[in-house]
Amino acid sequence: MKKITKYIFVVGGVISGVGKGITSSSLGLILKNRGLNVTAIKIDPYINVDAGTMNPTEHGEVFVLSDGDETDQDMGNYERFLGINLTRINYMTTGRVYKTVIEKERNLEYKGKCVQVVPHIPLEVIERIKKAGVNAKADVVIIEIGGTVGEYENILFLEAARMMKLESPGNVFFVMVSYLPIPSKVGEMKTKPTQHAVRTLNAYGIQPDILLARGETTLDEKRKEKLSIFCNLRADRVFSAPDVESVYDIPLNFEKENLSNKLCYIMGLASRKLDAKAWTKWKNFAKHAHNGKNTVKIAMIGKYFETGDFILSDSYLSVIEAIKYSSYALNKKPVISWLNSTDFEKSPAKLKDLKKYDGIIVPGGFGTRGVEGNLKATQYARENKIPYFGLCYGMQMMVIEYARNILGLKDANTREVNPDSKNIVIDVMESQKEVLKHNTYGGSMRLGAYKAILREGTLARASYGKKEIIERHRHRYEVNPAFVGDLEAKGLIFSGRSPDGVLMEVAELPQNKHPFFLGTQFHPEFLAHPLDPHPLFTSFIKACAGKRKK
Repeated sequence: MKKITKYIFVVGGVISGVGKGITSSSLGLILKNRGLNVTAIKIDPYINVDAGTMNPTEHGEVFVLSDGDETDQDMGNYERFLGINLTRINYMTTGRVYKTVIEKERNLEYKGKCVQVVPHIPLEVIERIKKAGVNAKADVVIIEIGGTVGEYENILFLEAARMMKLESPGNVFFVMVSYLPIPSKVGEMKTKPTQHAVRTLNAYGIQPDILLARGETTLDEKRKEKLSIFCNLRADRVFSAPDVESVYDIPLNFEKENLSNKLCYIMGLASRKLDAKAWTKWKNFAKHAHNGKNTVKIAMIGKYFETGDFILSDSYLSVIEAIKYSSYALNKKPVISWLNSTDFEKSPAKLKDLKKYDGIIVPGGFGTRGVEGNLKATQYARENKIPYFGLCYGMQMMVIEYARNILGLKDANTREVNPDSKNIVIDVMESQKEVLKHNTYGGSMRLGAYKAILREGTLARASYGKKEIIERHRHRYEVNPAFVGDLEAKGLIFSGRSPDGVLMEVAELPQNKHPFFLGTQFHPEFLAHPLDPHPLFTSFIKACAGKRKK
């Protein structure tokens, strides 16, 4: 018997940033805990083929999948909430869809037809959605359509959803997440913007099956009745989604209103028992977001600050969440401060402020800005024995700083910053030289999951508890092998290497020299999950807690 897959499209109304990604992740989690096999898809309405060339200060972090696809940060939310690994078939953009259709036309795959925006673009979208469901053997596929209803950019994706509903009316459903404002001078929650958003969706031939009312406070019965009448929905299909302190409370709130059972009923699926054991684990995890006994103060020294603090967390979202997971597992409450690396260049005296932190993280990044400030902070952390965790770019800072101040190579640098330096300790990867020569940047870095071998008797090996690991990468530059011998002779340990021994994957100082001074060329934050914290982040938080005790 052929498997019947259900499809839930999640769309947004009134404002951007209404929380569709977290909503989609939460819906997936509560359905998974009802015993359903769930996968998720993100549709971005950008012309970009992937998220790799987008500035993180404008779009948020780039999340890398195991197969190397550079995606929107919501893909990270899906993986973290659902505890699954997604692939490039689970992510699409306008640019990616158009590119595929044009390539098919050039290859005569349309057999001489006149290829049109409609229906061929929506049909390509539908084909991808169905393929993702088949690949995951999913009972339910949740598809988040980026943007806000009424925008020109996502019309073709809504058209694809409408066509899917027409083709299979009992298997395609719609959830609208819409915002209900409370104007300060009015003091009353207003439903009219959401009414208009639903009417706009109706104009595309789509009626939502569920309405999730986002707002500062819980939706009252009067507002629920108004939405029911004017949005053509039964009142029991209008759910409240108020602001919460932690996004990990959202699935709990949904289940308080019995949303998963309602979704199963609407989809024609038999009522399913909640997995009490899995649900208890999630509830216990969510409690830690509020109840950490002792704080650990972490300084995040970054370079993506130009557009203001209000989007800063999006630039390093996976790092922040990885810190939380390990802290909660150790019953600690992380307090993260954002420090701009350029401040240490302008005012070196500010380095002394780092003493008040229990740990320092230098996350990933590209470009020349703020490099000297990061190097100064790295040196300060090493000399003052403050736990230091370098992620990709942060490991490269470790190596450059060590080469300058321990090896005495004062002009040591990365080719990315100073290609004329006599001591290029961080060089462009051999495979990347042609890429840079021809400016073919998109999707061309060392991307995705690769193996590494960990050295016995090192902090990295002790943290993982195993010899071989697989981690996700996103970089063009690496430690220059010509300097490895000299660096190790002076005490820096390359505790993780590629299986062929050529690429340096982890660098560290021995613990009798420093409590935690470790960097990774890969991005461990991409594999941190709420119920499965990453071992390196956990070791780092332990070291931070140890410093605080002292």
